[in-house]
Amino acid sequence: MNDILSVLIFFPLIAGILGLVVTEKSIRAYGISVAAVEFILSLWMWFAFDPANAGMQFVKRIAVVPDFGISYYVGVDGISLFIVIMATLMTLIGIIALNIKKDLKNMILTLLFLEVAMVGVFVSLDAIIFYLFWEFSLVPMLYIIGAWGGEKRLYAAVKFFLYTFAGSLIMLVGMLYVAYVYQQTTGSWSFALTDWYSLVLIVPVQKWLFWAFFLGFAIKVPMFPFHTWLPYAHGQAPTVGSVILAAVLLKMGTYGFVRFSLPMFPDASVMYITPVAILALIMIVYTAMVAYAQKDMKQVIAYSSVSHMGVIMLGIFAMNAEGISGSVFFMLSHGIVSGALFLLVGVIYDRRHTKLMSEFGGLASVMPNYALIFGVMLMASVGLPLTMGFVGEYLSLAGFFKISPVMTAIGGTSIIFGAVYMLSLYKRSFFGPVTHEANKALKDLDAKELTALIPLVAIVIWLGVYPKPILQPIDNSVKALVSFMHEKAQTPEAKNTIVVSKRTKEAQ
Repeated sequence: MNDILSVLIFFPLIAGILGLVVTEKSIRAYGISVAAVEFILSLWMWFAFDPANAGMQFVKRIAVVPDFGISYYVGVDGISLFIVIMATLMTLIGIIALNIKKDLKNMILTLLFLEVAMVGVFVSLDAIIFYLFWEFSLVPMLYIIGAWGGEKRLYAAVKFFLYTFAGSLIMLVGMLYVAYVYQQTTGSWSFALTDWYSLVLIVPVQKWLFWAFFLGFAIKVPMFPFHTWLPYAHGQAPTVGSVILAAVLLKMGTYGFVRFSLPMFPDASVMYITPVAILALIMIVYTAMVAYAQKDMKQVIAYSSVSHMGVIMLGIFAMNAEGISGSVFFMLSHGIVSGALFLLVGVIYDRRHTKLMSEFGGLASVMPNYALIFGVMLMASVGLPLTMGFVGEYLSLAGFFKISPVMTAIGGTSIIFGAVYMLSLYKRSFFGPVTHEANKALKDLDAKELTALIPLVAIVIWLGVYPKPILQPIDNSVKALVSFMHEKAQTPEAKNTIVVSKRTKEAQ
């Protein structure tokens, strides 16, 4: 089983290369088959995963450039395990739901190459390998937006690339400096995260390194004021591009904070809780208001994604197991729910070639199955209890409540604002009379669309009612992380803020 992660990384790559000789007629079946095998492999990894073990599992380490300590070093814990599974699931769902006629073969092969990068990011334990996968993920998404997007696709694609690439260059400088400090401290080079965790950096160094990594991760999230590339990217991207972007690529940023910033810079992370929280609150409130003002269904969901990512950031910087576990779970729920919502908007766009709410009305009477699934996902997005969206949002806010009740109260308005703009969208599009003649003949969901959407509905309800199978492994790894941060923290403020529960200490 130690090679399972390597198989997950390189199987789509090999399949993508072999797919070059597959005919256009057979490419859809080939792509679905490859993505299905990849998803089954990720489930096999989950079944072999020991939930009681909070550390890294399925670890593989091979020296690549020994003189500089660069190695092919991969592993997963409870934090990254389910994000990898979500990446393989959403790739499969995206390929199943594909409804494009232009260059279908190139699109499917591009999605397989993108899957390589996504899995690689979440399993890499070497900073250089992580960075290579991080940068490689930009290329397929740039191509997807630029080749299959809307009228302003080139502008959106270039803006997406420049924003994220600029932030990652600054992050690379921070990585190289950490490696230099490690070399000066130990006498040998290493880019392994597990080696970097042993470094005890003085607080002034932590401060500027925190911001170097922050820019790379914050632009990817995207945090205010770096969020402006996202609505353009979503607005111009084809449906599958928006699904993968919202479900997986945005999570690279929040995952980076958990994997790099918190354990490496615990003192700086505590010092900057307030400014990060303020940016997160602006994300929550401001983008929710902007979402309400939108006339385009896809733009509503795009801005709602930014708002929800703000709640995830609050959970991450709660500095306790409850908040961080909630934020990781919320990454999963947001990925499933937002991906489904973008798929649903894509369904109606394929039929009417418009996403304007003013063009609809009365869809519930014409497309009842579509309206039902949209309603379920809408409620999950709002955070209705007994849906997956509630669990992560509640835990994230409950964790940050221990830091600041006032800020948490402001962050909690995400639920109210979310209900306002999402229910407004639903009312305007699905209820009332059918005012446009073109809408009267719309077909309800077909077999292909139901195949893509029903599993997501089942997951949203199952993990809303019974989240323990996912939450417990996450919680075990997060508790180990929080305990490590507490031990590594140097300042009294950090020691007091990073709270380790009695139960965590006893487990150790």
